Amino acid sequence: MFAVLVVVLTAIWVSATDYKYVVYVGTYTDKGSKGIYGYRFDPVTGASDAIGLVGETPNPSFLAVDSNHKFLYAVNEVDNFNGSQSGAVSAFEIDRTTGRLKLLQQVPSLGADPAHLSLDKTGQYLLVANYTSGNIAVFPIEKNGGLGTRSAFVQHAGSSVNKDRQAGPHAHEITASNDNQYVLTADLGLDELLVYRFNPKNGSLTPNDPAFVKISPGAGPRHFAVSPSGKFVYLVNEMASTVTVFAYTAGTGKLQEQQTISSLPADFKGENTTAEIEVDAKDKFLYVSNRGDDSIEVFAINPNSGKLSLVERMPTGGKTPRHFALDPTGKWLFAANQDSNTITIFGVDPNNGRLKSTSHVLQVATPVCVVFVPAN
Repeated sequence: MFAVLVVVLTAIWVSATDYKYVVYVGTYTDKGSKGIYGYRFDPVTGASDAIGLVGETPNPSFLAVDSNHKFLYAVNEVDNFNGSQSGAVSAFEIDRTTGRLKLLQQVPSLGADPAHLSLDKTGQYLLVANYTSGNIAVFPIEKNGGLGTRSAFVQHAGSSVNKDRQAGPHAHEITASNDNQYVLTADLGLDELLVYRFNPKNGSLTPNDPAFVKISPGAGPRHFAVSPSGKFVYLVNEMASTVTVFAYTAGTGKLQEQQTISSLPADFKGENTTAEIEVDAKDKFLYVSNRGDDSIEVFAINPNSGKLSLVERMPTGGKTPRHFALDPTGKWLFAANQDSNTITIFGVDPNNGRLKSTSHVLQVATPVCVVFVPAN
């Protein structure tokens, strides 16, 4: 009875809210989900309202939106697409009035189980990391939002010390540098953060010199965040539950390790893997998600060295926070708890980076990625 009353009251409050954003949630579709779900969101109050299923597609586990908010791109994290050993990438047109997505195109990602995608800084190319195949690809984006024939493809090779998880390469993230002259890729299987020179005129990739930095054996680099200043790169290591800080030289693409720090409390016992990492827009705080400890760790950033110091540990109120995202205002953090089918919304204190629990929780099956788009 109480639960029903809460839902009714929430619906009444939500109906009167002037929503500023649509929140898109990528999911795994093996436990009741059917694809990408949408929510209207008001950053003034933190209130939200479910739109529902906005794009039906298999395993859209990572999403990216173009800078004009016209198109949304999703990996389809599968190992067989149209009979070939490949995942796929789906391109959607966004209806910013209704929040609905219109499928424009679905193309092979050129490798099995794509885990990450992003746009270069011009918005002219889509970058894709294929986890199981351990390769990366670049696709030109056409004016209608569709994808052209690949402009670059690189197959990684090698292994590392953990024979169960690192018997081969596993590209896990691919992102362009702030000046768009380089593309960085974290490969969990190789224990490497690789750097490529990127030509935005033709979308080509060539290995930088040096071509990579080595991470501690068995660390399992997963995702990284480039600081807004462009001076530092923060790498989260999935298997070691650590964050490695690098000084980044924009002119050469060189990375120099500054610090490696644990993402876990000193007294933690049990199994844990880290997942997502993000720097706030003011370059003051860094956030990391722990799966196992089921928490978000908040760190303060030294503006001169880039080094981190712990601010707090906040339980996410759910299980397995795979991904999280700060909203565009920086006032809210959405933590996607994959194994408890919830997204917990925290308030963010801009002065100290700390998270504040709220009553706002979204219900969605197997959430794994969150992105924001301004609503019309």
